[in-house]
Amino acid sequence: MTEEWASLKDWIDILAHHIDTDDFELSKDDILTILDLARDASHQVERAASPLTLFLVGVAVGRGGSLGKVAAQTTALVLSLDDRTAETDESADGDADAADLDADLQ
Repeated sequence: MTEEWASLKDWIDILAHHIDTDDFELSKDDILTILDLARDASHQVERAASPLTLFLVGVAVGRGGSLGKVAAQTTALVLSLDDRTAETDESADGDADAADLDADLQ
């Protein structure tokens, strides 16, 4: 086990105890799935999408969805948005920026 992995597991254990969820066990596969989701949302959508994505995935799992299924659905959505963004970028004149995204969200 690497030092980074041990530190991460320690943090998970401390946080779980602090927020009274230490009866819930995260497997190594669960942790890797969550980290992959965070990476994909951060890189394919935008950095701020990562914590929001993980929160909503957590809500879905808390409502009874399986992490694997919700993660697969989320990853597919993230990748489809990336494909759509690439198509838009190819057809646009290159002037799109964060202000355009902000205006779209309002």
